[in-house]
Amino acid sequence: MAEAAEQPQDEAPVEAGAEEAVKIICLGDSAVGKSKCVAARVPRAGFRPQQLSTFALTLYRHRARVDGKAVLVDFWDTAGQERFQSMHASYYHKAHACIMVFDVQRKVTYKNLNNWYKELREFRPEIPCIVVANKIDADMKMTQKSFNFARKFSLPFYFVSAADGTNVVKLFNDAIKLAVTYKQNSGDFMDEVMQELESFDLEKKSENLSDQEESFPEEKPPSS
Repeated sequence: MAEAAEQPQDEAPVEAGAEEAVKIICLGDSAVGKSKCVAARVPRAGFRPQQLSTFALTLYRHRARVDGKAVLVDFWDTAGQERFQSMHASYYHKAHACIMVFDVQRKVTYKNLNNWYKELREFRPEIPCIVVANKIDADMKMTQKSFNFARKFSLPFYFVSAADGTNVVKLFNDAIKLAVTYKQNSGDFMDEVMQELESFDLEKKSENLSDQEESFPEEKPPSS
């Protein structure tokens, strides 16, 4: 049986210069409750949602404390765009943890976890991933079922209800801790590759600008 919603962890003051900054992404089919899971944390934690319509995603920025240290957390949600991530690898770039959600009332959303997990590992082979069975408030008997996907890949598994808040606080507190631990202890190869590519792009842009400046020398005023 799922536990009741826990009390939130201590909040860090809203100030610049948090000691750690982590990014946590949400994955799963449309209407499984990804946004509602994040929103269920809003009243308790004071999230500041920002709709980034250009990229079809919603960013929730939050400040928390992990082991007494301030942590700035960005939660990225696809805003219902199921295939957003395939089109924009930047969604995965520099993510430190993943929350993957399915709806216990819709079997297809559970089956599709395989596709989401495969895509996640293509971009982020090593980051921690939590599997979330949402909407248990609709049928508490679902908490007695065994879902083998998480066990197959040795992933943490949570029964939650975004509607009544069951386990939502624990889910996000644990996700933040996993993200911080990952960032502190990993030398992520994919991040290094992306950073190299970004540096290369900047160098190319700088070279192109220099070439343009040379192609269009400053005009001298005509001699009198």
